[in-house]
Amino acid sequence: MRGFHVASHPFTLLLVVILLSPFGLSHAESILPMKILRNFDPSSESAAWLAQNDGVMGGVSTGRAEIREGNLHFTGELSLENNGGFAQVYSKAEASDFSAHTGIRLRVKGDGRVYQFRFESDARFRGSRIAYWSSFSTQAGQWIEVSLPFSSFKPTYRGQALSGPALDLGSIRQIAFLLADGTPGGFSLIVDWIGFE
Repeated sequence: MRGFHVASHPFTLLLVVILLSPFGLSHAESILPMKILRNFDPSSESAAWLAQNDGVMGGVSTGRAEIREGNLHFTGELSLENNGGFAQVYSKAEASDFSAHTGIRLRVKGDGRVYQFRFESDARFRGSRIAYWSSFSTQAGQWIEVSLPFSSFKPTYRGQALSGPALDLGSIRQIAFLLADGTPGGFSLIVDWIGFE
């Protein structure tokens, strides 16, 4: 009986490699969502990312945003002093109507801490915009993809949970990443892209 040689056909070899891989893709690869909201390509005209930390309330946490090598780097130091405890970076939403989608998908590399992805819309409470947030865990030093259905986002006002209103996907004005896990110390979150589901 003639033996079977995997390398006898390039397509067969490729198929075997894919099937033997535990995930079908290398850890460095990812499946891009149908539509990218931000990819941090240096040649793109992405809106700027700005910091808003607990200094607005007397705290001393630091957080900054830097786009480097095609990624967003959210880094800093969380402090609980002076009743502080949060660091945030935010950006104006390029497209305000997200209603054609069901959620957000992120590709991130973190430090094992739990972060929040946040929206602000036209909805207001006591004259200020309400923030809608959903949290996600990271694995230290590992690239992972995170799915955040819009149904998982909760309304809040300055850390106070609200019962409503529901998130209006037709009036998104701002997107943000926030850390407020109650653990002081340095942090690092790298974002490869933000996409829609």
